[in-house]
Amino acid sequence: MPVKRVAPAEAKRLIDEEGYVYVDVRSIPEFEAGHPEGAYNVPIAHLGPMGMAPNPDFLRVMEQRFGPDARLLVGCKSGGRSLQAAMILLQHGFHDVVDQRAGFDGAPGDRGWRACGLPVATKAATDHTWDGLK
Repeated sequence: MPVKRVAPAEAKRLIDEEGYVYVDVRSIPEFEAGHPEGAYNVPIAHLGPMGMAPNPDFLRVMEQRFGPDARLLVGCKSGGRSLQAAMILLQHGFHDVVDQRAGFDGAPGDRGWRACGLPVATKAATDHTWDGLK
């Protein structure tokens, strides 16, 4: 199944008008430095001494917290990790997953969430953080 990919403005509309939940799949430090307001942080990979390493709990947490029928909008820094996360979720029975293609910071030729002037936060409720979700 192909992944539906949308620009930041469409992502914001999906959240506001259609009840999608933004799941930021970036690392914990990236999320803490700034994220879409109201986002959940479920890293697809963790930053370690040797670079990025896959998060073995990603799918388990997504299944437990959201479930296959949740309307999910996934995003990362520039669109690569979120596309990977969306494909994993769709392959494991999630039905309504959309990738925010330009991520938080943007990609070549495509402005990200922050550059589009959409709401950004640096704090999150405990149940929206990786520590609170895992």
